[in-house]
Amino acid sequence: MALPLVSLGTVALDTVETPFGRVENALGGSGTYFSLAASFFTKSGIVSVIGEDFPEEHLKFLQGKGVDTSGVERAEGKTFHWEGRYEHDMNAAETLKTDLNVLAAFKPKVPKDYQGCKYLFLANIDPTLQLEVLDEVKAEVSLCDTMNYWIESKKDELTQVFERVEGIIINDGEAREYCGTPNLIKAGRMLSDIGDSKVIIKKGEHGALFFHQDDFFAAPGYPIPNVVDPTGAGDSFAGGTIGHLAKHGSFKTEDIKKSIVCGSVIASYVCEGFSTNGVKDKTQEDIQKRYDDFRQLVAFDHTPP
Repeated sequence: MALPLVSLGTVALDTVETPFGRVENALGGSGTYFSLAASFFTKSGIVSVIGEDFPEEHLKFLQGKGVDTSGVERAEGKTFHWEGRYEHDMNAAETLKTDLNVLAAFKPKVPKDYQGCKYLFLANIDPTLQLEVLDEVKAEVSLCDTMNYWIESKKDELTQVFERVEGIIINDGEAREYCGTPNLIKAGRMLSDIGDSKVIIKKGEHGALFFHQDDFFAAPGYPIPNVVDPTGAGDSFAGGTIGHLAKHGSFKTEDIKKSIVCGSVIASYVCEGFSTNGVKDKTQEDIQKRYDDFRQLVAFDHTPP
C-alpha cells in the first residue's frame, strides 16, 4: 500500500551561525524538515541521498518520528553540506558555503510503496529531478517548491514543473523573481494561472498568502519573541501544511486555509532552536495549544460597522 505522503528533498548537515550561537554539521535539509513537520499528522517517506559521513543516529531519529527512510540512499562520499549565517535580519540567511558532495550525482531511486501516493512534495531541488520523480511517483496531488538558483538557471524546466503540479509553495522573493514583478498579489495570480495551481507564498515572519482563481487568504506569522534559528522554517511550514492535508485527504480551499495555520504553528516552533531542536520534543498538545492561540490571534468582531 502506498504511503500517504512522499517528499523529494535534501537530507543534509548544516553549519549555522546566528546572533544566538553556532552549530556545526547539525541535522538539516529540506527533506528532513519537511518530513519531520509532516510527521505530526501523517506517515511520510523521503527520497534523498546521504554520504558515508552521515550519522546513523539522525536516521534513527527520523524513523522514530514515523518517517520512512527507505528512499534515502547512502552513497560513497560526503553528505550535502550548507553553511550560512544570520545577522539582525533573521529573515535572510547569508550563504557562506554550499558543498553538493553526493547530491551532485544524485539520481533518485523511488521505492515501490512510494509510487501512487496521495500527496507528493518536490522540495527546492533541480527541476530536472523534480520532473523525473513526478513521472515515476504519479501521485494524486503534487506540489513543489523552488529556489532562486533554479529560477535563474533552469526557468524553462521549472515552468514545466509548475504546469504539471496541483500546488506551488514558494517564498516571496522567489515569486517576485519568477514573475518579474514586485507586487506579490500580481505574482500570486500569475503563478496560479500556470496550470490552474493552488499557490502559497511564504513571507517568513510575516505569514503566508494563498491564491487560487478568485480565492485569496492571508495568514499572519505566529509572533515568536525568541527566534534562535529560522533555518528550515519554510520547509517545516510546507511539511505541516501538506501533512495536515494528507491526514484529512482533502485538497479543498477551505482545508488548505486550516492547514496553512498548522504549517505556521510548526514552523514557529522550529525557529525556537537550532537544527531540529525546537520541534523534536513537541507533542500534539503543543501543536493544538498554539493552533488555538492562532485562532484568537486572527479573531475579530464580525458585526458590521
